[in-house]
Amino acid sequence: MRPQDQRIGVISEHDKVLLAEDIPEAGLSRGDLGAVVLVHGLGEAYEVEFLSPAGDTVAVLTLRPNQVRPCVAEPVKPLVQHVSRESAGS
Repeated sequence: MRPQDQRIGVISEHDKVLLAEDIPEAGLSRGDLGAVVLVHGLGEAYEVEFLSPAGDTVAVLTLRPNQVRPCVAEPVKPLVQHVSRESAGS
């Protein structure tokens, strides 16, 4: 997401998105990760590419806004901090 698009629900080109429903005919399941390659109009639809773990294209689909959701990364907690807390408890 571009900084100016940090509002909830705004999806831009190159954003990572999660599939919100199964699409069995494309071999895709709810939660699969894709990348937006094109935004149609003002977000009426999205062209989304899904890749295999090897990096090969599995599908490129035109999806409605209700079929995808933004992939929002949560901050990763430093491992050192996590290990230190576990060690302190023993």
